[in-house]
Amino acid sequence: MSPKVLDVRDLVTRFYTPEGVVHAVNGVTFDLNEGETLGIVGESGCGKSVTMLSMLRLIPEPPGKIERGKADFLGRDLLQLTRDEIRYVRGAQIAMIFQDPMTSLNPVMTIGKQVAEPMVEHLGMTEAQARDRSIELLGMVGIPNAKERLGDYPHQFSGGMRQRVMIATALSCNPQILIADEPTTALDVTIQAQIIDLVKELRDRLGMAVIWITHDLGIIAGLAERVVVMYAGYIVEHAAVKELYANPRHPYTIGLLGALPRVDGRHSRRLTNIVGRPPDLLQEPAYCPFAPRCPYADRGWLENPLLREVGPDHQIACWENVSKGVLKEEVAVRG
Repeated sequence: MSPKVLDVRDLVTRFYTPEGVVHAVNGVTFDLNEGETLGIVGESGCGKSVTMLSMLRLIPEPPGKIERGKADFLGRDLLQLTRDEIRYVRGAQIAMIFQDPMTSLNPVMTIGKQVAEPMVEHLGMTEAQARDRSIELLGMVGIPNAKERLGDYPHQFSGGMRQRVMIATALSCNPQILIADEPTTALDVTIQAQIIDLVKELRDRLGMAVIWITHDLGIIAGLAERVVVMYAGYIVEHAAVKELYANPRHPYTIGLLGALPRVDGRHSRRLTNIVGRPPDLLQEPAYCPFAPRCPYADRGWLENPLLREVGPDHQIACWENVSKGVLKEEVAVRG
C-alpha cells in the first residue's frame, strides 16, 4: 500500500450564527494515500466543502470555528501550523480548484499573471521563468495557442477553458494533493468528461493524490479508488469504489444510487427518490441524522451510530445489518 499523505481525525467545525450553532462537520475521519483519488459524495450542505476548507484553515473566524481535530499532512498537523506555515502549504503543497472558476479568477488580471503568481510567490521564480512555465502548463491542460493567450482576461475564455486555467494554476507548484470541489458542476456534459479525463491524466503523469468532491456518484465511478459518503456533517459510509457500487450498505447511499440514471440497460426501473427534507444543522441530533428519512430506522431513533466495519475496508454508520436487497426494496417502496 502507498504511504499516507493525509490523515484527518475527528474533525469538528461549527458556525456560530444569530440563528444558532450550525453543526457543519461532526467528527470526520479519513485518510489519503500517495497517488490515490478519494471521492467525497453527498448532497448540498452535508459538509464536504467545509471539511476541506477547515483542513486548509480557510474557514472565516468568526462565525466559523474548528472545535477539535487533527489533519496530519506528511508529519505536520495542518490545524496547528502558524499563518505563514499554512499559507505556504496552500497552493504550494495542497492545491484546490473550485466549482465556478469565474468567482476564483481575478477579472482584472490577465490569465498569464494569475497562473504565474503562485510560482513567483512559492517557488521564487523570476517573472520570465514563471511566464515560460505558465505557457507550458496551459499547453499541458489543453489551452490552444497558450503563448498568445497569456495576455487575455478570464471573460475571454469559455467556462471549460477557465476551469482548465484553474487546473493549470493549481498544478503550478507541483502539489502533493489536489482538491477538486465540484469542478464540473457548471459545465455541460461533454466538457465535464474532458475535465475529468484531464485530471486523471495529470494525476497519473504527476503522481499526485486527488480529493474529488461531488454530489454525483456517477462522476467518480471511473475516477476514484475509494469513496466517502457524507450526510449532515457525518461520514455514513466509507468503502472502495467497486465495493460501494456492488454492495452499498447504508440506506442513504442506496438512495443515492437508486436516483442515479443508468444507460447500460441492466436495471430497467424507475428512478427512486429519498423522501423527506435535508436535516436542520442547527440541531445536533441525539439520534441518527438520517433516521427521519430512513425506511429502516429503529435503533437509529434512540442513538447515533458510529462507523463500524461491515466488510474488508467497508464501514457504515448504521445500526441495521440487513442485506442490500432488503434495503433497496424498502427504499423503492418509500420512494
